[in-house]
Amino acid sequence: MSTKTRMSGNEAIGHAIKQINPDVMPAFPITPSTEIPQFVASMIANGEITTEFIPVESEHSAMSAAMGAEAAGARTITATSSAGMALMWEMLYCAASSRLPIVMALVNRGLTGPLNINAEHSDSMGARDSGWIQIYAETNQEVYDNFLQAHRIAEAKGVHLPVMICQDGFITSHAVQNITLWDDEPIKKFVGQYEPDHYLLKHNEPMAIGPYAVSSYCMESKKAHAEAMRNAKQVILDVAKEFEAITGQKYGFYEGYRLEDADFAVVAIGSVCGTVKDAVDKLREQGIKAGLMKVRVFRPFPGEEFAAALKGCKAVAIMDRSESYSTQGGPLGAELTAAMYRGKCTAETVNIMYGLSGRDVKVEDIEGVFADLQKMAAGEKKFEQYPYLGLRE
Repeated sequence: MSTKTRMSGNEAIGHAIKQINPDVMPAFPITPSTEIPQFVASMIANGEITTEFIPVESEHSAMSAAMGAEAAGARTITATSSAGMALMWEMLYCAASSRLPIVMALVNRGLTGPLNINAEHSDSMGARDSGWIQIYAETNQEVYDNFLQAHRIAEAKGVHLPVMICQDGFITSHAVQNITLWDDEPIKKFVGQYEPDHYLLKHNEPMAIGPYAVSSYCMESKKAHAEAMRNAKQVILDVAKEFEAITGQKYGFYEGYRLEDADFAVVAIGSVCGTVKDAVDKLREQGIKAGLMKVRVFRPFPGEEFAAALKGCKAVAIMDRSESYSTQGGPLGAELTAAMYRGKCTAETVNIMYGLSGRDVKVEDIEGVFADLQKMAAGEKKFEQYPYLGLRE
């Protein structure tokens, strides 16, 4: 059985945490993720979960405490956004290199500069090289489902890496959507109990966490970390297949929406994909073969799979909700165009900046993107690389 209801993305995370009942949650509040530790604190006070909540003085301390708890053998989670994540930057690298399978709910919000509290991917994209697995959601249902799968991925043998589950601030975190909640017992069985092989409190196994690595060994450690990220690709698919057997929900590295025969495609991450789907449907009614590739997994980056899915396209718009200030485009644009080149995918590409600091994106905007792709494929228009969508001139 399952329950159909309505809730926000933050509430969906809270419900997933209730079903998982992790051992420890250190957290410090920051908009728009503040509700998540509030939900957990309320559930603890009401006796619904046995999680130990640790109030800390900053996000740096939150990740430090998460490392200590996970290293001691406790299943540990936290939540943050934007500048809060930036404050824990050093510890993100420490947690990943120490191979601690912490799960973090990241509610995406633009990093300060100038100050803004709305949706943007600059926080998670800024940490894309920290060694964390990154999984993104379009809807509240996906936020919930992704979080339920996260511990299985993080704790898998051959992986043992932290995972951040990302959703767009306010657009999904606070907006209420229809959602199906899965029954407790099959989910608890699916998530399972955490049984680490090595931890600080294990009897007769002295060990250290975060030791200094001399030059003779540090490079080997980084290579092992890279191999763990490579191993995570198959684990993500295996866990998704098992989750589908329980719930009927299908997940992979990406969702292809009317992509198989598409001549023109948009590649995007997160909540904007619903808008793109509406535009695709309208264009299909006009006989235009439009499609969408919705990226779910950004780390590890499934470049080969992405390139193969786009091989039949004539032109592709890669949309970034994060400005990398490289003068060459955004993070998704840079990595996907490189993967397409290696995969001998010859589609014309343009990298588009959109939705920065919460800028709205309409169906008409996406229709305009597809119109430009058609002109580009026909040689009628040369795109400026890289345009800002909906920019006030």
